[in-house]
Amino acid sequence: MASKTYKWLVVALLWGVALLNYLDRQMLSTMKASMQASIPELQTAANFGYLMAIFLWIYGLMSPVAGIVADRFNRKWIIVISLFVWSSVTFLMGYTTSFNQLFWLRALMGVSEALYIPAGLSLIADYHSDKTRSIAIGIHMTGLYVGQSLGGFGATIAEHYSWQETFHAFGIIGIIYALVLLLLLKEQKMKTSKKVENEAPRPLLKDLKVLFGNLSFWLLLFYFTIPSLSGWGIKNWLPTLFAQNLQIEMAKAGPLSTIALAVSSLFGVLFGGVLSDKWIQKNPRGRIFTSTIGLGLTVPALLFLGFGHSVVHLVCAALCFGFGYGMFDANNMPILCQFVSAQHRGTAYGIMNMCGVFAGAFITNLLGKSTDQGQLGYDLAILAGFVLLALAIFLGKMMRIRIKDF
Repeated sequence: MASKTYKWLVVALLWGVALLNYLDRQMLSTMKASMQASIPELQTAANFGYLMAIFLWIYGLMSPVAGIVADRFNRKWIIVISLFVWSSVTFLMGYTTSFNQLFWLRALMGVSEALYIPAGLSLIADYHSDKTRSIAIGIHMTGLYVGQSLGGFGATIAEHYSWQETFHAFGIIGIIYALVLLLLLKEQKMKTSKKVENEAPRPLLKDLKVLFGNLSFWLLLFYFTIPSLSGWGIKNWLPTLFAQNLQIEMAKAGPLSTIALAVSSLFGVLFGGVLSDKWIQKNPRGRIFTSTIGLGLTVPALLFLGFGHSVVHLVCAALCFGFGYGMFDANNMPILCQFVSAQHRGTAYGIMNMCGVFAGAFITNLLGKSTDQGQLGYDLAILAGFVLLALAIFLGKMMRIRIKDF
């Protein structure tokens, strides 16, 4: 049994990994201008899009594999190796001299970063009981938001030094932090009998049969994937929407939109975590109610974002969306723990993550076409209908399903 202090140390240690996970992937998008002189191919928007796309597709394809690995091997080592590899990739990016080198390093980063999330979230879920699971996951998720925000300062650092030195610096930080995890992070040993401990590894097909034979998992997969359309759509296109609807420069629209979204999301995951952990003590559907309330807030937010043309409308809508989506984000793994046993959580979340990322890739491309046609706001507003539909189906079905916590 882990001590009360150590289970929170695990959250603190993995918070740093989550921060680096998003920071390292985001830096490239902010340093495009600085890198163009050294790598001329980046002057073409299509080539830069390939770099973004290869990461997303590799990350999505690797997510189920990452989940399967997390359920079968020591998660401490998965996390340490994952962080070490993507930090080394970040460091090596500072030495790139061609587009092809960047392309393959970006693909390798997609593989290594995908390995982290299922292992990290399932490890936190095992260390924390139903009394603290959502707030623990929520605190961890704030690391992702902070890393995403800090990644935007890559261009600022590159202006004062160079893009090469920026990659080198953050790569070294990650490599050193991997060594810290090697010393301090411990795998959580679940209570199992000697017979189970000495058994051969479980057949993969049998595990997948158990997972996909669980109707509740299919419902969770649907509930996670549909809102991911709006989540990725807002994350990737909100600055453009602000610039178009407010008729301001991207230099102003970018910080205004991303800061509003990141700050509200941070408060959303913390509030959603606390509320969920308290509510579930009184009602087994407390996590579900917390998540659906949060997701419900994104519906009017999407409508105001789509049709708003004033600073007040758009900023308030972005704050509402971020807060609500944060409440939803903080409870996905905790809700999963109520329907999927501990030995299948990594695989389950990996599959959910893949579907969410692929939904993100689809909607990012679709909204790009909408932007060219001048319909970005309209199509974002339409997503409110899909979220509302997913919410109604999920809540209706969940009211009739027996709830238990594994």
